[in-house]
Amino acid sequence: MKKTPLLVILAILLILPLVVKDVNFQHVMLMTLVFAGLGEAWNIITGFAGQTSFGHAAFFGIGAYTSTVLFYKFNVSPWIGMVLGALFAGIVAFLVSYPCFRLKGHYFAIATLAVAEIIKQLFVSWDYVEGATGISIPIVADSFWAMQFHRSKIPYVLIAYGLFVFVLFVALVIERNKMGYYLKAIRESHEAAEALGINTARYKLLAMVISSMLTALFGTVYAQYILYIDPFMVFGLEVSMKIVLLTVLGGLGNVYGPIIGAAILIPLSEYTRTLLGGTGKGIDLMIYGILIVIVVVFEPRGILGLLRKRSRRRLNYGKSNA
Repeated sequence: MKKTPLLVILAILLILPLVVKDVNFQHVMLMTLVFAGLGEAWNIITGFAGQTSFGHAAFFGIGAYTSTVLFYKFNVSPWIGMVLGALFAGIVAFLVSYPCFRLKGHYFAIATLAVAEIIKQLFVSWDYVEGATGISIPIVADSFWAMQFHRSKIPYVLIAYGLFVFVLFVALVIERNKMGYYLKAIRESHEAAEALGINTARYKLLAMVISSMLTALFGTVYAQYILYIDPFMVFGLEVSMKIVLLTVLGGLGNVYGPIIGAAILIPLSEYTRTLLGGTGKGIDLMIYGILIVIVVVFEPRGILGLLRKRSRRRLNYGKSNA
């Protein structure tokens, strides 16, 4: 992969919210960075390893609740809560995925969806974390340590940007390392990978743990930005589906895919909600659904696949006329 296009994209994502002073635009950029990061994390287990998970909202919610409960009840910094949330998410992913990986294909996908719903219901019924009522995070003075900034959204944007770059870096390292080749071999053929001597169970489990821990990081940022969470908000199926759909739309199995998908879905979702309000509820999902259908019909590898196919056609056309 060439470094220049990626560096240009990263520079644009950093400069745009700093240059454009519109608060709503900064909010959209923040959410775009959060979901692009979530897509990159999900891509590790599904795009690289071929294990479709519909339950990543569980890890997002664990990250959000861990930091929130620690700050709400014990005044522990969200930064510490973020690290602990990632560790808890990794432990849950290990415990849940170990038996689930005995399942293959759509059975595994259904199992991850069921686990996410079970975890959501546990939090709905758990009085210690305020159950279905949710938690309003105590508002304190602007503080990096408390991860609260009331005068500007820029600090939140920079934190989300930093996490996104970190997750992107991890994904790139995995993709270019031995682990990445092993995961892609598992994706193409589980049986062939085992015949080559790859410990498929170990690498799938490692990919799931890494993916879940990275996902949990963004749960903390989201919670501190919104300053309120409840089980339906952070464990909801909508979160998992957004992660899945934006990655599939952009291009599964490539680090550019989640960036492209998030750059389309999140602004579409946020601006239609702003412009149309309650009367436009669901229109963004309708438009997005149409985009997904079109892309899947013409190019299952997403928008990135369409761009590559078009590039190859131009290259072949140029050679034929040379």
